[in-house]
Amino acid sequence: MSPEWPSSGLDVAGLVAGGWRPVPFSEVVLKIHGRCNLACDYCYVYESTDQSWRTRPRAMAPDVIAKTAARLGEHVRAHALSEVTVVLHGGEPLLAGRAALAAAADRFRSALPASCDLEVTMQTNGVLLSDAMLSMLDDNDVGVAVSIDGAEEGHDRHRRRADGRGSHADVIRGLNRLAGAHRRLYRGLLCTVDLDNDPIRTYEALLETRPPRIDFLLPHGTWSAPPPRRPVDGDATPYADWLIAIFDRWYHAPRKETGVRLFEEILNLLLGAQSRSENIGLSPVAMIVVDTDGTMQQVDTLKTSYAGAPETGLTVFGNGFDDALLHPGVVARQIGVAALSQTCRTCGVRDICGGGAYAHRYREGDGYLNPSVYCPDLMALISHIGRTVQHDLALATTAPDR
Repeated sequence: MSPEWPSSGLDVAGLVAGGWRPVPFSEVVLKIHGRCNLACDYCYVYESTDQSWRTRPRAMAPDVIAKTAARLGEHVRAHALSEVTVVLHGGEPLLAGRAALAAAADRFRSALPASCDLEVTMQTNGVLLSDAMLSMLDDNDVGVAVSIDGAEEGHDRHRRRADGRGSHADVIRGLNRLAGAHRRLYRGLLCTVDLDNDPIRTYEALLETRPPRIDFLLPHGTWSAPPPRRPVDGDATPYADWLIAIFDRWYHAPRKETGVRLFEEILNLLLGAQSRSENIGLSPVAMIVVDTDGTMQQVDTLKTSYAGAPETGLTVFGNGFDDALLHPGVVARQIGVAALSQTCRTCGVRDICGGGAYAHRYREGDGYLNPSVYCPDLMALISHIGRTVQHDLALATTAPDR
């Protein structure tokens, strides 16, 4: 395949010569285990066009973990970073086992200077969250976020075992343990939007364990391989309609004990703050992925674009993290408006949307210099939230003094 933007067309040398400097990495996603105990039909690792997992080690070896930790230590010292995050990821990270996970957390903490705070978290499907596993995670101060798609029927439609059995009951058992005796570790839930699920029923099911935060993700897709029921032509907004129903319920609740990340980030941007999410806004993305074999990668959701899309050609054994900072794909995630298509640059919600998730901009032949395949949905959702906030601000400014 011929080079596409940003591999072709993004002048990194020119940016540097003009004074631009990359933002150092503050988050490392560690693919500590490369296999999974579920067979979710929408998984971007195993079900996408990139099948590189088949040729990579099942689990990350201790020397890869040690070298990655050393590289992060170098990076922290070189840039005087005061805080970084390591996310234990997969596949399913809990398949690595208690001993390996504890050793990894210890290795990273030992590699960093005392001047830098390290947060270690993991993203898990929750099936293996036993009492023994949670006790180990508690002992090693590892935060836990769990993937769950709401109520049993909706969850088990996609998040099944290889033999077809649903996983919801096992996930709920693990979640109840996490939300009970180990609640201090509970970081939140990740839910992939499914238009076949009722949005309010899904949201209410997610609230049952009182998660600190819910992160709704749009199903991964591109212009070349569109998401389910997302028309590439026309102005229909099925995903916005689904999310707006939840937003209205969440926003008007008397007490919001659970945050919804997508809504909070849009509100932050509307009110003049910066985004802390890679999926919305124009803030620089400062994250690097290390796979089980030690290869450095861009965000791994790019696997939905084409085979090899996340690769940088770098490894922790031959390269420092600084080497990855000037990779065109990494640079494109840090230069804000300059990485947007002409359509996005002239859009009225440009600075709020930020072009949407980078992976969703891909079109075969010209790469990532496109609007999101979810463009109409993003416009509708942001506009609805904006109108809601403007209405409340107008009421506040016209209300009589008491």
